[in-house]
Amino acid sequence: MLRRGGGVPLSGRWVVLHRVTMQEGGAIDSTRTDAAGRWRLRLASVDTAAIYVVSSFYAGLAYFSQPIRPVAGRSTTADPLIVYDTSSSGPPLVLRRRLVTIAHAHRDGSRDVLELLELQNPGSATRIAPDTLRPVWAGAIPAAAIQFEVQTGDFSADAVLRRGDQVRLFGPLQPDGFHQLSYAYTLPASVAALALPIDQPTVELDLLLEDTLAQATAPGLRAGGVQPIEQRYFLRYRAESLPAGAPVRIAFAKTPLRAERALPFVVVAIAAALGIGLWVALKRGAGSGTAA
Repeated sequence: MLRRGGGVPLSGRWVVLHRVTMQEGGAIDSTRTDAAGRWRLRLASVDTAAIYVVSSFYAGLAYFSQPIRPVAGRSTTADPLIVYDTSSSGPPLVLRRRLVTIAHAHRDGSRDVLELLELQNPGSATRIAPDTLRPVWAGAIPAAAIQFEVQTGDFSADAVLRRGDQVRLFGPLQPDGFHQLSYAYTLPASVAALALPIDQPTVELDLLLEDTLAQATAPGLRAGGVQPIEQRYFLRYRAESLPAGAPVRIAFAKTPLRAERALPFVVVAIAAALGIGLWVALKRGAGSGTAA
């Protein structure tokens, strides 16, 4: 069934069936909805290794269903597909969750950071950007961050841009559920302590620190112990209901002196010891010659 937000069925609309495999994806069939917004499709054969979804185009946007499981030779339908009107204004978007994962320091002292955000649109229309300058949503990242890169989530890399110390989202955000935005960046070795910017109310903040000796502070922050993730270990922290401007600080443990970093100092120490030894030997030799 195809319905507009609010429960109004949409008749005479195209519903398109897509098949997606590891090699390719595309539309394979389509039909129009009836007066009650219902639709049915029948496939002669089904690729059990493929994923099938249906889509419909409404108010300039394409909406996709969750994966469905068609059966060869039988009529196929799906849970109701809800579409919405669009708007560039409405109630403020909600940052439901911000998960910040910080890895161990590399050999050069830099650290990789992965952020996963869950955004919610509390309005009744799909939020769209009014133009190419004003985003649907924006959030702060550390000004020192380098090598910014969008990760797999609900938004394509084309819809997410970095401008200074802001991440800007230009992709549409529909009202239902939470929508994931993920990006990664690197903190240079010069960042010994990170002041994580909280520029908007955040319902939940989670920190995962592979440097388990790091110290994190924030209003109401609770430690959750060490958590194993893919044979790596992270210290977990959580804070809830953070207001905009809340101070969140992470002080990293001092990087231990690695063997390759210590090598120049070892060489200097050995050279100094050899020099002193040679000087002592020469002095002794000179003293012996005078006595003779």
